[in-house]
Amino acid sequence: MSPGERDDAPEREARRLRRIRATHSYGAVLVAIVAGFVFAATAPDADWASSVLVLLQTGTLVLALWTAGWSVAEARIPFGLAAVGLGLGVANLLWSGTDLTAAVGIVAGLTTVTTILVIAGSAIQQTEVNVKSATAAVCVYVLLGMTFMFVYGVAAALGSGAFFAQGTDGTRAIRLYFSYVTLATLGYGDYTAAGNLGHLFAMLEALVGQLYLVTVVAVVVGRLSVSARARR
Repeated sequence: MSPGERDDAPEREARRLRRIRATHSYGAVLVAIVAGFVFAATAPDADWASSVLVLLQTGTLVLALWTAGWSVAEARIPFGLAAVGLGLGVANLLWSGTDLTAAVGIVAGLTTVTTILVIAGSAIQQTEVNVKSATAAVCVYVLLGMTFMFVYGVAAALGSGAFFAQGTDGTRAIRLYFSYVTLATLGYGDYTAAGNLGHLFAMLEALVGQLYLVTVVAVVVGRLSVSARARR
């Protein structure tokens, strides 16, 4: 290790400890995520709605970064992505267009994925499994469904045919519905993906949803039960 790296070591350790001591209370983040979910499920397929959704996702990312204790200097890329989302959202409200709306959708998806990484990283940094960890796990699960909604939207826009076997690309609300039905492996059958790419994404989401429930959520719930018994 060079002298410069040794000099920076205490500061890096101090930043790490600040993040560990951050609130890690993701109740407010969960409320913001649910707000985005409800808006995506009820808003029309209009340019202004795409702008509002990316602004909601951007705000959720910033809130997650604040909760995790990250500063702008420590997380330049996530904060930069949030700035891009803010700029595109406002621009699409003022000058709507096909290309701009597509860019807004892509950035909204990237913002959602980044929020998942921030929350997961923050939860891993904690030294114990508690109610905050459980809230973080729920946040990530809900965001997974949102992420695949954006993936299906991009696949529908880039595909040569209809995304669904029912002969339609679906609205944003329908793709959100299909995403969570797939994530939970309910399989109602009223909407099914058409084409190999749609099948691939649907199978991937179903696998991710089930693996997440039987690994992450199961471990968190199990350790919470152990902690509760130990306190009693």
